[in-house]
Amino acid sequence: MKALLLENIHTEAQAALANAGIEVETRAGALSEDELVAALTDVDLLGIRSTTQVTARVVESAPHLLAIGCFCIGTNQVDLAAAARAGIPVFNAPFSNTRSVVELVIAEIIVMARRLTEKNAELHAGVWNKNAKGSHEIRGRKLGIVGYGNIGSQLSVVAEMLGMDVYYYDTEEKLALGNATRCASLEELLDVVECVTLHVDGREGNAGFFGAEQFRRMRKRSLFLNLSRGFVVDYEALAAALRDGHIAGAAVDVFPNEPKSRGGEFVSPLQNVPNVVLTPHVGGSTEEAQHDIGRFVAAKLRDFVALGTTSLSVNSPTLTLTGEPGEHRIGYVHRNVPGVLAKLNAILADHGANIDGQLLATRGEIGYVVTDVSKVCAPDVVRDIEALPESVRLRVME
Repeated sequence: MKALLLENIHTEAQAALANAGIEVETRAGALSEDELVAALTDVDLLGIRSTTQVTARVVESAPHLLAIGCFCIGTNQVDLAAAARAGIPVFNAPFSNTRSVVELVIAEIIVMARRLTEKNAELHAGVWNKNAKGSHEIRGRKLGIVGYGNIGSQLSVVAEMLGMDVYYYDTEEKLALGNATRCASLEELLDVVECVTLHVDGREGNAGFFGAEQFRRMRKRSLFLNLSRGFVVDYEALAAALRDGHIAGAAVDVFPNEPKSRGGEFVSPLQNVPNVVLTPHVGGSTEEAQHDIGRFVAAKLRDFVALGTTSLSVNSPTLTLTGEPGEHRIGYVHRNVPGVLAKLNAILADHGANIDGQLLATRGEIGYVVTDVSKVCAPDVVRDIEALPESVRLRVME
């Protein structure tokens, strides 16, 4: 069993997989599509962060690939449907770096509200300019959170604790935490708040949803932050709104085109614009968060290999067959049509295999069943199951 970990994934992940008897290869940067196809010829487990793109072609060119771990929150860099069709579960870390992102948002709001970027630059240039003009407390300011998921909701609590009035908008019905106020539309939120922060997911429908129209709608001299996805914002429109003074400050951590490795060239229309904080996609990049992400996602990959567990997979049927495997544990991915379980069990019965435990889950077009059997799985059993027309992938765990 071999794992390939890209993009400086924390050493905690390498250690967890190695301790499970898995050979681990690491590479510092992201790989292009062609490079990834070549690298996966003998790889069973792939670990990436946010830059490497796992396309349908990559999936189809990797016959040994069993599972993919996204050591981050987002999974839009993976063709999830293609992976599901190939019987490859994809795991991520939906909670591990939440606090790190929230803390950076709060820090950047304070930096912009106090115009610390300008004061810092002036002092580095030898200019002492002590004054309070344009510098404000965040207490009592109205914060608008677009996207009220794991990050947005925790930000809501922390911001309120600091004295901010919180408003939020989400396309799904989400329970307000604390004294937060839910807005029925994005327009309603933009009309009332003085600071807007985006925490939306990477679905295709979010591409370019925040542009010139939304910046014009924001209250004059508002602050803007994007720590979600680079492609959701028109940064040319943001730069124009900053230069004409309608937007007072911005903080951006994500960009539509990011360098594939450390030291790569970076270009953005937001460079050299006053009161703008630019960070290189480090919202979740703290030692604490990366340690937790490495441990969490590596454990998901390890448990899938050893036990067939798919709990919290973002694209596959999710199940956990409790207890340790018996003589053999069979993980069977198949097309989700009626009668497959009966066919599987008939084959096992024909070969005299006794079923000690079994669990089935389905998701869309794919079904996944894990079965413990007490008789050795002879090659003809595997052959007969794989010959079923509904079969996608069969794996025997001993």
